[in-house]
Amino acid sequence: MTYFTGAVAAVPTANKTKYADHISAAWPLFRSYGALRMVENWGVDVPKGKVTDFYGAVDARENETVVFSWIEWPDKGTADAAWEKMQNDPAMKDLPEMPFDGSRMIFGGFAPVYEAGTRNGAGYYQGFLLAVPEKNKEPYAEMADEGWKLFEKGGAIGMVEGWGEDVPHGKATDFYRATKAEDGEVPVFSWVAWPDRATCDAAAKAMEAEMGDMDMSQMPFDGMRMMWAGFEPLFDSTTAA
Repeated sequence: MTYFTGAVAAVPTANKTKYADHISAAWPLFRSYGALRMVENWGVDVPKGKVTDFYGAVDARENETVVFSWIEWPDKGTADAAWEKMQNDPAMKDLPEMPFDGSRMIFGGFAPVYEAGTRNGAGYYQGFLLAVPEKNKEPYAEMADEGWKLFEKGGAIGMVEGWGEDVPHGKATDFYRATKAEDGEVPVFSWVAWPDRATCDAAAKAMEAEMGDMDMSQMPFDGMRMMWAGFEPLFDSTTAA
């Protein structure tokens, strides 16, 4: 079953090129460990939230940009074996120095609870982080299916909802603190793929009007703690030279 390592980081805006170079150098190693794809997205429309937001998730500074990324694996076993191998692989030491503060990066392992459309050809992504009561996994998947119908109608080309399966607690930041997860809740890492930002923005306006009278209290999670933002692909291993 497909499995994702999802991550969010804060990168000094001035280091955008250095970050892209670092990722390009790292991809061949991840591929050798069995990874199927790696996608790195640069924040271009990251709003401030009242309760949670991507800035707070990684304690981003004024001169930093939020990055939303994932590595796709054929299954959890392959991912687990890869991370174990990385710990002792001398090749890791040959990679360029990380051009950001890795101690504030949040990451975890996620299995799709819902997928639709395609993962290829996106020129823009909406990324989402939230916390869902574990008992509401099935209702959440059902809600995602209804949501996909609206996104697809607006021009979206794909959607993935990743359910947290191996999400560690961190010293400085983590997905639990980012989403203010409560006892019994599971972090969810998800995205909607769009052909471009203009299509996404137009769809958002249309959906806002259509959903204006929706009873949000019926959602199977606390929507006030969900965060979202817009990202442009910085690196995609399927299109990299």
